[in-house]
Amino acid sequence: MIKNNLSVIIPAYNEEGSIYDTISDIINFLEEKKINNEIIVVDDGSTDNTKNELQKFNSVIKVIRNVERKGYGYSLLSGISKAVYEYVAIIDADGTYSVHDLAILFSKIGGFDMIVGARIGENVHIPLLRKPAKWAISKLANFLAGERIPDLNSGLRIIKKDLVLQFRRILPRGFSFTTTITLSFITNNYRVKYVPINYKKRVGVSKIKPLKDTLNFIQLVVRTIMYFSPLKIFVPLSFFLFLAFSIAVIIDIFVGNISDKTVLFFVSFLIILSFGCLADMIDKRL
Repeated sequence: MIKNNLSVIIPAYNEEGSIYDTISDIINFLEEKKINNEIIVVDDGSTDNTKNELQKFNSVIKVIRNVERKGYGYSLLSGISKAVYEYVAIIDADGTYSVHDLAILFSKIGGFDMIVGARIGENVHIPLLRKPAKWAISKLANFLAGERIPDLNSGLRIIKKDLVLQFRRILPRGFSFTTTITLSFITNNYRVKYVPINYKKRVGVSKIKPLKDTLNFIQLVVRTIMYFSPLKIFVPLSFFLFLAFSIAVIIDIFVGNISDKTVLFFVSFLIILSFGCLADMIDKRL
């Protein structure tokens, strides 16, 4: 069992419509469960009334203010770096996650390095525009990670602080923070548990840019897997090149001449496979 301590990190950018209720619910939950706690809100350069809403809590919470917007990941890492307890919970300020689910996660954290609220419950409100991209990214991540990931980038989770900071050099400043930390934990064989939760319609306007952020997520999934398990990238690429080479050889046999294209496929296959083996050796050595 873990000690009854928890640091709660809440990143916020222009969340005047929901930040007060979110913090109030968290305070009530922590008091009800008699959990030693701290609540750290990172105001990421808000330009609305968020600052005034936070002032209503006086000394009950800690507030970190970015003079200008730095990003979701930057704000989370700032808050986690200042946390005093072994386990940190992260939760969005937009009203999409229930404090009841946070309580469930906390009750199950013993024995795990990270416990994630997977948005696969009975009541999940994900905008239709984001569903195709979310599905494609999840399938890619599952394939590259070698296991099923119920929710790649949930914003409700409890994590060991020291393990997060261990990966701080590769953690991005934007929304890809949760994706990166998920893949980092999985590829390094840390103990991760997923708990089904609900996901409500957010209060206010979403800050996610569907096309730009989807491309960034895909790039990040590939880069993170490349960083920790490069053969998962290089082996499939070399396989397809070898397959193309084999088909080209069969065609050339009928033609009676080995073409430049066939030679190119073979050389590319050898180069990609060699790079993969070299990257894997470097990874294992480090």
